[in-house]
Amino acid sequence: MATLLHRLGLSAVRHRILVTVVWLVALVAVGVGAATLSGPTVNTFSIPGQESTTALNLMKERFGDASGGATAQVVFAAPAGGKITDQQNAATVVQTVAALAKLPGVVAASNPLDPKSPVVSQDQSAAYSTVSYGVQGSEITVEEREALLGAVDQARSGGLTVEVRGEASKESGADVGGPAEGLGVVVALLVLALTYGSLVAAGMNLLTSIVGVGIGAAGIFTLTGFVELQSTTSILAIMLGLAVGIDYALFIITRFRQELRRGLDVPEAAAMAVGTAGSAVVTAGLTVVIALAGLSVAGIPFLTEMGLAAAATIVIAVLVAITLVPAILGMIGRRALPKKLRNAPPVEHVEDETGRGFFKGWAHLVSTRRWAGLLIAVAALGVIAIPITKMQTSLILKEVPGSTQEKADELIAERFGAGFAGPLLVLVDGSGSGSYAATVQQQVSTLPGVLVATTPQPDANGTAALITIIPKTGPDDTATVDLVHAIRDKVADGPDAKVYVTGQTAVSIDVSQKLDDALPIYLVLVVGLAFVLLVLVFRSILVPVAGVLGFLLTIGAALGATTAVFQWGWLDAVVNAKVNGPLLSLSPIIIVGILFGLAMDYMVFLVSRMHEAHAHGAEPRQAVVSGFRHAAPVVVAAATIMFSVFAGFVPQGNDTIKPIAFALAMGILFDALVVRMIAIPAAIALMGKAAWWFPTWLSKLPELDVEGIALERRPAARAAEETVPAA
Repeated sequence: MATLLHRLGLSAVRHRILVTVVWLVALVAVGVGAATLSGPTVNTFSIPGQESTTALNLMKERFGDASGGATAQVVFAAPAGGKITDQQNAATVVQTVAALAKLPGVVAASNPLDPKSPVVSQDQSAAYSTVSYGVQGSEITVEEREALLGAVDQARSGGLTVEVRGEASKESGADVGGPAEGLGVVVALLVLALTYGSLVAAGMNLLTSIVGVGIGAAGIFTLTGFVELQSTTSILAIMLGLAVGIDYALFIITRFRQELRRGLDVPEAAAMAVGTAGSAVVTAGLTVVIALAGLSVAGIPFLTEMGLAAAATIVIAVLVAITLVPAILGMIGRRALPKKLRNAPPVEHVEDETGRGFFKGWAHLVSTRRWAGLLIAVAALGVIAIPITKMQTSLILKEVPGSTQEKADELIAERFGAGFAGPLLVLVDGSGSGSYAATVQQQVSTLPGVLVATTPQPDANGTAALITIIPKTGPDDTATVDLVHAIRDKVADGPDAKVYVTGQTAVSIDVSQKLDDALPIYLVLVVGLAFVLLVLVFRSILVPVAGVLGFLLTIGAALGATTAVFQWGWLDAVVNAKVNGPLLSLSPIIIVGILFGLAMDYMVFLVSRMHEAHAHGAEPRQAVVSGFRHAAPVVVAAATIMFSVFAGFVPQGNDTIKPIAFALAMGILFDALVVRMIAIPAAIALMGKAAWWFPTWLSKLPELDVEGIALERRPAARAAEETVPAA
């Protein structure tokens, strides 16, 4: 691989104008596609084949678009001491309902004061109307949503308290870009400038990364015109693509500068950088891609799409690093070095200069006080991980405090009961539904946890009936989950009639259960992959074991910190957390996948230098010190950049993305500064020679040359050939 990448890098330098133009044309072409072909994104989660999703599709067929589209509940509350049924208040409600029914996109608006089907609280102080749309929430236009909110505002002028909740009342998209995200990029530029000592190199690093992430993001936006994608897909791809794009270019540019200082000319230095650091970049990128693509093991389409979209962005970032970066390096040449070093004489061992100072002293300290360092690191991360034992997940997130949605939720819970905020729907489908639906209604009404089971509502053709179930508990309560399972277990299908439990609450329960079941399987998969990868890279058994245990510590601490902040409310002012409550169900598995890839990046870049020093004859502890001082400065710079990019999405980020970005930022911080800077060097120093023990029966396994040792052997081989006299 090193030899192939060397040739690729040399070709990119020699044809640098063509390579640069091709990438820019690709960026413009995909950008035009995004501007002209992009479509809406969605915020709803469902799994094809699940009972709740199948039932929703059947409901739309049997009862029309109104049953399968987005809804909103407009809640009316009378002033203190009054009743919603009072003449003046009732007139306002009826007038408002009539106005709601005429709003653009609305197919029906129920009258809560209709004597045939009233929806009024027991004390008659409140009522609510259900407003139905013929399309999903993602397809509701901004104008239609503003019209709904405007009608609610107008209704308040009648003296009633009027609030609105539901999918149709909330924005379905996720914002991309903002001041905080921009600040993360600025911090990355400053770190690059300090690392390189050259604004030219720093700017080039950032620009090539933006080209890669721009192509990836524009490609995803283009796909939304043909495939239904989650609104968070593009943000995850941008966040991850930008972070790894900057880091991968950093590793190659740093190696390029070292080769220039050794005396190589610009083309050969760029080719050598791609052949050596580029090998590690490709290996690390492949790890991230496999981890993201592996999200498909959950068997959840929307999660698979998110993983594949992010993986595609990583592939583009790797291709940019091994082609566009050397092409640009060929253009800027020695300007990649600080001015004072551009004309300096070559230095044989460049790393010896950069390795002095803090990092050398730190390596000596960690490798000498190895027991103390290891125990402190493990104990610190273990304490931070404790909240994970209380972590809760849900697809139904709490509303922003002070919003009309939160006020509506509170009114419904206070005046009607917590279960009214998340009703269940029981669909009885089939030719025998007319007679069997009444039996189902009676069976369900006797179950513990059921507050109300309404009279079955048949469809126009008499082939289905719908029963609305109001639980005694809220959508996120475990008792509601138990009720869904109880209905499915105890209410059997009838003759020529099949019984389904559905509704948004049931969909959330089904998806959350699927994600919870998939997470342990996925974790075993990525841990196993990590172990195999590290065995192939380091030709060792104990080092991969340490690496895997370190990764588990990183995951535990990252999720623990996220639980404490976003679920318990610790330091929520610092991260501008507007809502405290359960984490989004898909967050843990996404965080595990992304952090796995990034943690393996740092493990490969750092420990491979220790392995190389040991292979050249250094004593175990000295190999740790030597490898650490060579790789640690770049790893710390890379981690600082990645932390800044992820952290930039936290303060003003979308409520769905904010906890994920926080977990990734903290995970990078814990992994790079605690696990890789303290725990792993201490553990390897503690193992001594046993760290690099490798069974002979495994020696036939393929070896991943991430340091480009084959390239280093080539000059020596050529020199040996030149000294052999001709026959």
